[in-house]
Amino acid sequence: MTEVLKHDLTKIVPFFRFRGKFVGAEPWGSGHINDTYRLKIEQGGRDLYYIIQRINNKVFPHVPEMMHNIERVTKHLRKKIEAIPGGDYSREALCLVYTLDDKPYYLDPEGNYWRVYVFVENASTMDYVSSPSQAYEAARAFGKFQCMLQDLPGEPLFEVIPGFHHTPKRFEKFLKALEADALGRAASARSEIDFALARRESTSVVVDMLASGQLPGRVTHNDTKINNVMLNDSDGRGICVIDLDTVMPGSVLYDFGDEVRTSTVNAAEDEKDLSKVRFSLEYFSELVRGYLESAGDFLTPDEIRLLSFSGRLITFEIGLRFLTDYLEGDVYFKVHREGHNLDRCRTQFEMVRQMEELRDDMEAIVAKYQAEICCPG
Repeated sequence: MTEVLKHDLTKIVPFFRFRGKFVGAEPWGSGHINDTYRLKIEQGGRDLYYIIQRINNKVFPHVPEMMHNIERVTKHLRKKIEAIPGGDYSREALCLVYTLDDKPYYLDPEGNYWRVYVFVENASTMDYVSSPSQAYEAARAFGKFQCMLQDLPGEPLFEVIPGFHHTPKRFEKFLKALEADALGRAASARSEIDFALARRESTSVVVDMLASGQLPGRVTHNDTKINNVMLNDSDGRGICVIDLDTVMPGSVLYDFGDEVRTSTVNAAEDEKDLSKVRFSLEYFSELVRGYLESAGDFLTPDEIRLLSFSGRLITFEIGLRFLTDYLEGDVYFKVHREGHNLDRCRTQFEMVRQMEELRDDMEAIVAKYQAEICCPG
C-alpha cells in the first residue's frame, strides 16, 4: 500500500470512528463515479479493512439525502438479516462506519463528501457474467435485497435522480434532439431513429401502471449490474448487494429489466460487429429462476407477467439515451471515437430486436418458473 493516492487520506480518516491505527490505502474497484480506496487499519495486532469513498457530488448533488437513504436501508437490512438463523450482517449487507459526530458521511473543508463501509472479506465482484450460475446468483441476490426492503418503514426514500427510468420523458427528449438535429447527425442514424419511433407506445407501460396503482411502488436499486453483487469466494454465492447510491422509489421491473440488459449478453456495450451481440436465453432463464426464488413471494401477478417485457423496455431506454446523446453531440456519455454513442445505441437496439424475436420463449420461461416457484402444486 505504498502507491501515491489522489487524495491525502490522513486528513480524512481521523474523522471516522476507527479503533486502530491507519496503516495505508490503495485504489479499489472499477467504478467511474466515486473515488474509492481500500483502507488498512491495524487494531489489536490484526489488519482490518474498510472501503472509503469520496462521493461525486456533481453526479449526486444531494449527498445528505442520499446518505440518509443508505442509512435507512442498511439499518433495515441489518434488522432483517439478524433475524435469520445463521445470518451474518457484516457480510450480507453494507455496514456504514460513522464519523466522530455520529454522521454517516464527512464533509471536508474543500467541500468533498466522504463515507466509509466495512470491507466485505472473502468475496469478489466481476464486471461480466461468464456463466449461468453467476446470472442466477446475481438475480437471487437482487431479489433478496428487494424482498427485505419491501416493508421499509417510514416515508418514501428520497428520489436521488428524479425520473431516472421515466421512459416517456426519455422519449420526449429524443424527439426534441431529433427535431433540432443540431449537428446534422440524423441522416447517419436513420435506421436507429425509425427503430425508436416504431416503439413509442411501449415506453409508457410501466409509468402508466405505476401512476394508476396497478403496479406498486417499491424500493429499488436502479443499477443492477453484476459488479454490484459480491460473490462468495468459496462457493460463488451472491452474498451482498453494493453501490446503494441510486436506491430510491421505483418499480422492481426497472431492476430486473436492467439485469436482463446487462447479464444476458457477453459482447461489449459498444461492440461494432453486431454479429457478436447475442442474447442468451439460457442466462435469461437463470435470471428468472434466481429472481423468483428470492422475490416471488412478494411480487404481484402483474409484476411477474411483465418480467420479460421489462428486459426489452430498459434495454430500449438505454439505447434511446445513447441515440439522443449522439444527436445532441455526445454531451452526456463519454466517447472515445467518432460515432461511439451510435455504436452503443446499435448494440442495445440489436438486443431489443433479438428479445422481440424470442418473446414467446421468454414469456414461457417466466410462466414455467412462476408455476414451479410461486404456485407449486
